[in-house]
Amino acid sequence: MWQIQWVLGLIPDNILIYIYNTFIVIGLIGYIGSKLASKFPFKYIPIIGQYTTICEILSVILLTLGAWCIGGYNVEMAWRDKTKEVESKIALAEVKSKEENIKIVNKVITKTEYYKERGADIVQFVDREITKYDNTCPIPNEVIKAHNDAAMPGDKK
Repeated sequence: MWQIQWVLGLIPDNILIYIYNTFIVIGLIGYIGSKLASKFPFKYIPIIGQYTTICEILSVILLTLGAWCIGGYNVEMAWRDKTKEVESKIALAEVKSKEENIKIVNKVITKTEYYKERGADIVQFVDREITKYDNTCPIPNEVIKAHNDAAMPGDKK
C-alpha cells in the first residue's frame, strides 16, 4: 500500500482531486444511466438490457472508489495541516529556547563575575587580617619548611 502512496505523492493535489471527482461523476452518471436503461423502452433492446446490471455494479464500484479516495485525500490534508501546525509550534519553541538560553548564559556569567569579585574580596580580607595576627601566632619553622617542601615539585625534597 505504501508504494501507491509514494506514487500518488508525485501527482499534484489538484490533479488528484480532479481524478477522484471524475470517478464520482462517472459513477453517478453510470448508475443513473443503468437505472434508466432498465426501464420499459430500453430493457427490450438486447445490447442495453443485457449490460445494465454489469454497468450498475461497475458504477457503484467507481462511485465507492471515488468517495473512498476523496476521504483518504481529506485525511491526508488534515494530517498535513496538523504537521504544519506542530512545525510552527516547534519553531516558536526553538525561538523561545534560544532566548531563554541567552538569559541563562547571562545569569551564569553574572554569577561567575560575582563569585570572582567575592573571591578577590575574601583574599584581600584574609591578606589584610593575616598580617595583623602574623606576629601573635608564631608558626614553627619546621611547619613552614614541611609546607614548602610539600609544594616543591619532583625530587627537590
